[in-house]
Amino acid sequence: MTGRGGVDLRIERAPGAEEGVFADDIVVESDAEMVELAVAQAGRTRRRLFVPGRTRVRATSRPRHSGPLTTVQVAARALDADTALLGVPCTPISLVRTVQPVLRRLPLLPLAPRLTGLHGSHEGVRPGQGGDFRDIHPFAPGDELRRVDWKATARAARRPGELLIRRTNTLSDASAVIVMDTADDLGEVVATWGTLDLARSGVTSLDHARSAARSIAAATVEQGDRVAFHTLAHGGRSVRSGGGRRHLARIVAEISSTGRGGDDARFRRMPPVPHGSIIYVLSTFFDGAAAEIATRWRAAGHRVVAVDILPELDEHRLSTERSLALRVLLAEREDMMHQLREAGVETMRWADDPGPQLTALTRSGRFLAAGRPR
Repeated sequence: MTGRGGVDLRIERAPGAEEGVFADDIVVESDAEMVELAVAQAGRTRRRLFVPGRTRVRATSRPRHSGPLTTVQVAARALDADTALLGVPCTPISLVRTVQPVLRRLPLLPLAPRLTGLHGSHEGVRPGQGGDFRDIHPFAPGDELRRVDWKATARAARRPGELLIRRTNTLSDASAVIVMDTADDLGEVVATWGTLDLARSGVTSLDHARSAARSIAAATVEQGDRVAFHTLAHGGRSVRSGGGRRHLARIVAEISSTGRGGDDARFRRMPPVPHGSIIYVLSTFFDGAAAEIATRWRAAGHRVVAVDILPELDEHRLSTERSLALRVLLAEREDMMHQLREAGVETMRWADDPGPQLTALTRSGRFLAAGRPR
């Protein structure tokens, strides 16, 4: 990265930083006697430095949130003749890094209502290999001789020469889709809402969303299923359905790079999803857009889980008016969650230990998996 205005600037990633710390080297090259640097670190700390014309400055920052982070932004101008001559400020340059979200190990995940494929880890309804006993069936062209059940043939054959085979169910895989609503990024501290002050906000809703998305994707791939990732914003990020470690790495990279949506984030899109998928909708559900899309997917026959990513709220330092407004917002949100449940959408809250909630959804018994009640 090179600036203009008599000073050449570039930012290099410095090796050897301790875990949880980003280190960047600001490299300055100028023929001037001195260079003035304006440095912003992680969007919080701002410093003004006066350095020699050729130097290297190390900037370190410790991220507080997951997602995309501008670790350092710097602008410079040359100073000559004991600062009597000031150069033209160069164009600011910056370095953006991604912070991976917290990964939580999930013991069980609910299944999609329809299983597909001939390979996987879930009991299917079609005849195949690898599953449990299905039935005894007359031998037909294409059947394997090793599947002949001689005991059943001796006991139940109706005519001489008839052979009976033992059929099993196939093992199939499921399809999961993770959909993230990036319209809001609300922190624990309600007093910081609308200020974009991530230094005092505490854990934010998008921190929870990225952690939930990564954890669900990892658990889905580990159990041999396919997973896709989408954001609801127009022109947002998308990763098509797939499986395996490489696919999971692509999804984690996209999740880690997902930040708050732009000005048009309130206009949601409805991403295409494979038929019969289970869809996780990650949102704060403060407006009706994400809830409406979840309801449409449920009406189309998908199994939909609405994941509430709003963190535990700290209501200190709120005025009476803001406290009243918050109570109204939370009441409206609770009504929306109730309407989702009435429409057949399952709901859960992402917390420090989401495993029990997902296990309860897995064992709910209100949906059919593999064509029969679980």
